[in-house]
Amino acid sequence: MKAIQITEFGGPEVMRYVEIADPVLRDGDVLLDVTAIGINYADTHQTEDSYLSKQKLPLVPGIEVVGTYEGKRFLAFVGAGGYAQKAAVNKDSLIPIPHQVNDGEALAMAVQGSTAFHILKTVGHIKSGECVVVHAGAGGVGSLAIQLAKLWGARVVAVTSRDEKKKLCRELGADVVVDANEEDLTKALIAANNGKPVDLILEMVGGKTFDQSLYALAPFGRMVTYGMASRTAPTPIHSGSLMGTSRTIAGFWLAHCFGKKALMGDVIAELFSLIAAGKLRVIVGQTFPLSKAADAHRAMLARTTTGKIVLDPSA
Repeated sequence: MKAIQITEFGGPEVMRYVEIADPVLRDGDVLLDVTAIGINYADTHQTEDSYLSKQKLPLVPGIEVVGTYEGKRFLAFVGAGGYAQKAAVNKDSLIPIPHQVNDGEALAMAVQGSTAFHILKTVGHIKSGECVVVHAGAGGVGSLAIQLAKLWGARVVAVTSRDEKKKLCRELGADVVVDANEEDLTKALIAANNGKPVDLILEMVGGKTFDQSLYALAPFGRMVTYGMASRTAPTPIHSGSLMGTSRTIAGFWLAHCFGKKALMGDVIAELFSLIAAGKLRVIVGQTFPLSKAADAHRAMLARTTTGKIVLDPSA
């Protein structure tokens, strides 16, 4: 089968389109014929070995696929090995895809949709009437988080950079859009909430964005950190500064939900139902041939993409 494989860690330049053996099936596994592959920002950390879990070489990156087994379509998590034409998947973990949901939409729910759900609800404890800040609002997670927050009764402040991304955030329901390049982001976020500190911030940039966002939180406000796209660590925080302001910083890693039906299968089924009902719009961005996966990573790292990025394993 054709696959993307790396034999050394690094950026997109280390990704090779090669012929390798079909995956070996373990007890309980089935072989999925892959029809679409999802790309997530975490994949760029996989190839660098800068992810939360250590990676081993040789590596086929990617953790989510859509494929067919016995004539039916399924969404599946593969841990690693997703950038390939076939995938070994535990049969019990296959998630059936309703006919109203296409491959790109299904892939968007695997990591990005479930992440948006959990950072808002499970970790963020969103309440109707609160003000929620969504960084990278036009991205895969952000574009879904804007819509879910609005469905659950929040006021939404989206943060993004390019004009076309700002336009998209407004179309998805953001009440206010703030430029990500604001010099004083704290002041800009508070101004976007009519001069009041905000209640919940979804943050995945790191560095200066994390630092300035924290000070826009109201007492009892929560900031959920779920990535570090800038590759720059935030300023260390003294616990006393949180106590003195009654602010909360929480982390989220989707891996802690894997294998738990209530946190994965049930959540994705709920998201599928929202898509089928026309209540959740999935932005499927570019589709790249599997052979051009390195170009897809370059585009994502350059922050020029919107929504869900997909690989076509047939090309």
